[in-house]
Amino acid sequence: MNYNFKIITLTLASLLIFSAISTASADTVDPKEQIYKKMIGQMLVVGFRGTEADQDSYIVKEINKNNIGGIILFDNDMPSKKTLKRNIENYDQVKKLVSDIKNYSTSSIFVGVDAEGGYVNRLKEKYGFINIPSAESLGKENPNKTAEQATILGKELNELGFNLDFAPVVDVNVNPQNPVIGYLERSFSDNPFKVAIYASEFIKGLKQENIVPAIKHFPGHGSSTSDSHLGMTDVTKTYQSNEILPYMHLIINGYDDIVMTAHIMNTDIDKDYPATLSPKFIKDILRDKLKFKGVVISDDMQMGAIADHYGSEEAAVKAINAGCDMLIVSNNINIYDEEAPTKIINAVYEAVKKGDINQNRIIQSYIRIKLLKNKYGIK
Repeated sequence: MNYNFKIITLTLASLLIFSAISTASADTVDPKEQIYKKMIGQMLVVGFRGTEADQDSYIVKEINKNNIGGIILFDNDMPSKKTLKRNIENYDQVKKLVSDIKNYSTSSIFVGVDAEGGYVNRLKEKYGFINIPSAESLGKENPNKTAEQATILGKELNELGFNLDFAPVVDVNVNPQNPVIGYLERSFSDNPFKVAIYASEFIKGLKQENIVPAIKHFPGHGSSTSDSHLGMTDVTKTYQSNEILPYMHLIINGYDDIVMTAHIMNTDIDKDYPATLSPKFIKDILRDKLKFKGVVISDDMQMGAIADHYGSEEAAVKAINAGCDMLIVSNNINIYDEEAPTKIINAVYEAVKKGDINQNRIIQSYIRIKLLKNKYGIK
């Protein structure tokens, strides 16, 4: 941590302490606990049910109670096998939903969505949104078209009130039959340099409309033969070293917003943990070797690759110790648990109290999140 970062850390931590102490009373929680839980809350991106919101809605109460850092919207509710409504019905409804959540929230929030284009786009044309081609389709055109399409997408996202897009995918199309990447046309190319060029154009388009991009899935999901939504995905025998090149190219050229981790195992690098829970991947490679300075966010912590092997609280502690700054808790894989954010916050705070998580890890992540929000004017 450099000198300037230490100064910012100490300043913001002091402000948090003052705020907590000034609002505390005899029957409230300990100010130190309140401070850390507020910072931990900023580290979560939470999914929820509901096409409308007011001050009594679950998600508004959750944001305000736990100082949640972000939300993610979906069109389908998977735990109910799509029988219950989720968040997205049409343009006007989504715009009002996002606006109402922001208006009723007392903290700054990322409002995110998976809008890659093609098959993976929660804002589908059938709901009245703009049709954006898949990455594979864009990869066959001039790179300028990718920037144009991403700008169109970014403009729509901005008008709807979103400020974060979990895109672009920078996975290299090593295995075209990959069920979660190649098969769904989510990769720009099988050439890592071409992936980097097209991803850069996509990022440029989003940033032009003040939308935060999140490149994914580090260190590369393109060679996998299985879907990490369903269970642990081991790429040890299929991973190619050039899959990391798009990250290298983008970071060297100044990319410092968000990198999303993949729930993949590569025992050549870490024999014990998938990338999301691995200091070898996040700290040693992404931070120390590639020099990434921005926010590291996990893929959904409720996906099978994590949920089937670790409890959500244990996984959260491991992910933070590995170097994740934010964790996605979508409540949209197999279960819907409205207590999940509180459970994770409590577990992480207990780990801090016991010394299982260094308190500086929480402060570092909080600072990175706040700096990114300030960069994009997210108040």
